[in-house]
Amino acid sequence: MRPRVISALVVANLSRQARDRVGLFFMVVMPFVTIMFVGLAMGGAGSEKIPVAVVAQDSDPTAAAVLRELAASPDLEVRRTDSAEEVRADVRRGRVAAGLVITPGSTEFDLVLSQTSGSGMAARSEIDVAVGEVSAVQEAIRAAITAGATPAQAEEYVRAAQAESADVAVRGTGGGDGEPTGFAYTAPANLLLFTFINSMAVAAALVESRRIGMIRRTLAAPVRESTVLFGEALSRLLVAAAQSLLIIVVSALVFGVRWGDPLGVTLVVALFCLVATGAAMLVGALVANPSQAPAIGPPLGIVLGMLGGCLWPKEVAGEPLTTIGYLFPHSWAMDALLALTRPGAGIGTVWVEAAVLAGMAAVALAVAVAVFRRRALRTA
Repeated sequence: MRPRVISALVVANLSRQARDRVGLFFMVVMPFVTIMFVGLAMGGAGSEKIPVAVVAQDSDPTAAAVLRELAASPDLEVRRTDSAEEVRADVRRGRVAAGLVITPGSTEFDLVLSQTSGSGMAARSEIDVAVGEVSAVQEAIRAAITAGATPAQAEEYVRAAQAESADVAVRGTGGGDGEPTGFAYTAPANLLLFTFINSMAVAAALVESRRIGMIRRTLAAPVRESTVLFGEALSRLLVAAAQSLLIIVVSALVFGVRWGDPLGVTLVVALFCLVATGAAMLVGALVANPSQAPAIGPPLGIVLGMLGGCLWPKEVAGEPLTTIGYLFPHSWAMDALLALTRPGAGIGTVWVEAAVLAGMAAVALAVAVAVFRRRALRTA
C-alpha cells in the first residue's frame, strides 16, 4: 500500500464531508439535542435517585415491611402519598417514576407506571425486589409456624437466616435489572444510533467519488485496488470514530455520564464503528446516485436502533422484537455499553458481546469489500 495515496483519499473525503453543513448538523448538534430531551424525559441524570410514590398505612405490618425495604434501596426516593388518585396524577405528570398502592389486608398491590419510561421500568425492578423480599419472609414465617414453631420463634428463625445470608451477593450477567436511566441510558443509545446513521449517510460521499471519477483517476495511476479500498474504508471509519468520540466526551463533560471501564468502552465502540464502516461501504457500492444513500441509510439505522434498544428500553418493545434485535449489532453493543456502566465491570464483563460484534464486523467488511471491488472498482 502507498501511504501518500491513502492519505490523499482520506483528506479528500473528509474535506468534502466537512463542507456538508447538513451532515455536520446531524453529527455535531443533533445527537446532543436528542440526548438532552430524551434523557430529561427518562429522569435526567442516571446517578440521581428515582422518585416513587407510595400509598400505605403504617399500622399494616405488610405495608410497613415493604416501606422499609423500599427505603433501604439506594436507587429509590420514597414519597408518601395520601391517595391512589394522587399517585396516578403524579405518575401521569412525570413527578414520580412509579407509584405503589398498598391496600391494608390485601396481598395484591397496585403498581402505577408509564410503560414508555425508562426510569419507571427501573423503579418497577426495585419495587419487585422489595415486595419479593417481604413475601419471602412471610412465607418462611408461615412455614416455620406450620412446622410447629410459635410466631415469635418463627420470626426469630427467619431473622437468623437473613443474618446468615446477608453476605451472599448476586451478580447480574445480562441486561435488565439495574439498567441506567436518564442521560446514562440515552448517551450510549444515541452514540450507537447516530454513529450508524451518519456512517450510512456519508456513504453518499462514496457514491459521489465514483460519480466525479475520483476513484477512476486514482486507479489510472499505478495504484493497487487494495490501496483504494483501504483509503475509502479508513475515511468512513474515521467519521464513525469521530462521531463516537464526540458523543463520549461531550456527554461526560456536559451531562455527567459515566461510561465505565475505558478499555472496555474503547473496544466495544471500535468494533461497532467497524460494523458501521462495513455497512457504509456496502451501501456506497450498491447505490447508483448520491441521493439514494441518505434515503436508505437513516431509515435503516432507525429501525435497527428501535430493535436494539437505542430509542427506548428493550422492555418496552417486548420479547419477540428484542429477540429479533439480537440479529443485529445494535443490541449487542447496547448491552455491552450498559453493562460497562455498572460498578466493577470491565472488559471481561463484555467479552461475549465483543466477540459477537467482532464477528459481525468481519462479515460486514468482507461482504462490503467484495461488493465494492466488483461494482465500484471494476466498473470505475
